Amino acid sequence: KSSLFQIKHIIFLFSFSLFHLVSSTVNTKLPAINIPTPTLSSQLTQISHILSLSQETPMAKQYQTLFLIFSISYLFSSDLTAATAASPAGVSKKAVNFIQSSCKATKYPAVCFNSLSAYANAIQTSPKRLAETALAVTLSRAQTTQLFVSRLTRFKGLKKREVEAIHDCAEEINDTIDRLNKSIQELKLCGSAKNQDQFSFHMSNAQTWTSAALTDENTCSDGFSGRFMDGRIKNSVRAKIVNVGQETSNALSLINAYAEK
Repeated sequence: KSSLFQIKHIIFLFSFSLFHLVSSTVNTKLPAINIPTPTLSSQLTQISHILSLSQETPMAKQYQTLFLIFSISYLFSSDLTAATAASPAGVSKKAVNFIQSSCKATKYPAVCFNSLSAYANAIQTSPKRLAETALAVTLSRAQTTQLFVSRLTRFKGLKKREVEAIHDCAEEINDTIDRLNKSIQELKLCGSAKNQDQFSFHMSNAQTWTSAALTDENTCSDGFSGRFMDGRIKNSVRAKIVNVGQETSNALSLINAYAEK
């Protein structure tokens, strides 16, 4: 991580030096600034101040843009690295550990943890909230995918079989969304069950609906496996469907784990 930071810092220094050199060529006066390891906000302030001092010449504008691209890329990539290197302040370590250990029992543990760890404070160590959150995240993924697939029909030059496959897939995803919504409702009813029989009834329904949603996703993916499909469309759709399928599979595993508690 330290090596990565040093590389990014070198890029920043190089881009600043380049901008300083070119700005001097076009008679642009720059203020002296220090660039050790300033904060994100202070760096952005300095960049904005430097650019505002530059003269409005074509050459200056060209390198202002280059400098800005280098700098913003450096700043935010550093910020993202820091965010992934440490847990956000205020997040319960116990909750994060609970999510991580629970996700290990799923088929796609990395996908599971990456999707749910952001909700650690809401989940805490509750198997019920973990399963509910997993379903909610899966539903959101399915809705995004449905929107993406429905817009594919706007592409010009699609073959008839491609259009049919897209429409069929959109219908399957609509079914997925409907079944995930029903599963979420059944899981909520589990929490208000008055006895074990009611709990088991609603839990069984939640498991059935989630399993059915997974079948819909597989059917959609199969429709894009033929050679007749455009490679770009096929790869884009299958990548999104695979992601939704993985999320659904994980959600089902977490529901099953909740049922056994």
